[in-house]
Amino acid sequence: MENILNGKQVAKEIKEKLSLRVQEIKKQGCEPQMAIIRVGEDPASIIYLKHKKIACESIGIKYKEIILPNKISEQELISKIDEINNDNSIHGLIVQFPLPKHISKKKIMKIINPIKDVDGLHPINISKMHQGIEGLKPCTPLGIITLLKYYGIKIEGLDAVVIGRSKIVGEPVSKMLLMENATVTTCFSKTKDITKYTKTADLIIAAAGSPHLITKEKVKKGAILIDVGVSRVNGKIFGDIDFENLKEDALWITPNPGGVGPMTIASLLTNLVKAIEFQNNNK
Repeated sequence: MENILNGKQVAKEIKEKLSLRVQEIKKQGCEPQMAIIRVGEDPASIIYLKHKKIACESIGIKYKEIILPNKISEQELISKIDEINNDNSIHGLIVQFPLPKHISKKKIMKIINPIKDVDGLHPINISKMHQGIEGLKPCTPLGIITLLKYYGIKIEGLDAVVIGRSKIVGEPVSKMLLMENATVTTCFSKTKDITKYTKTADLIIAAAGSPHLITKEKVKKGAILIDVGVSRVNGKIFGDIDFENLKEDALWITPNPGGVGPMTIASLLTNLVKAIEFQNNNK
């Protein structure tokens, strides 16, 4: 269908361009490397990290995974992060969530060196985003904006509804849309009537993690629909948007999988290459 926002294809093109940049970086004597810290044996994290490893290696970047026991203390984890922060051979660092309950996610996010924070979630990087300063941006929101622009979709002037207000997706993507001059409404679990807002929206970004939350009755014809949410019900994967029943009426729509997911990985790699270039320029 001509109205499908094919994140998989766009991500492939982005990775091809990044691969060329990595080749140039290597010619300058730098061997790019990313480290990921995983605490415990969360099955979803293991699968997701496998995709990250493949993505890094596909553009010529070394990948180092550090696996720590679930019972590790918060201070021990902080010490390991500090060690990587100070290791000049490692250019990007991710601490994979979720973390054990005894470790503060907020504290850990602040410990990562902002220039190596390829997730783009450190408070300094979020502050730069809010100020419109060049930096590392949250991956999923960056991927969404990149996907819209790739297809020539003009964001300025759109009435946008973002469903979800997480620090990883909902909140930063709302800010990015505002910076592109869209009018943005945020809906979340306490919103009394989501349909009141979605029914008139030009653009809906659904990041609630609620299976088929957005149905045909809640959307006007000709809307742009971006599905971020992923839920598993009886072993089957569902997005937040009822793709099959909405694809005919949407102006543009992302499949799930194959829409936002690949763009998130591509944005992670974009941040990583940018982080390498930042660090090389600061030597």
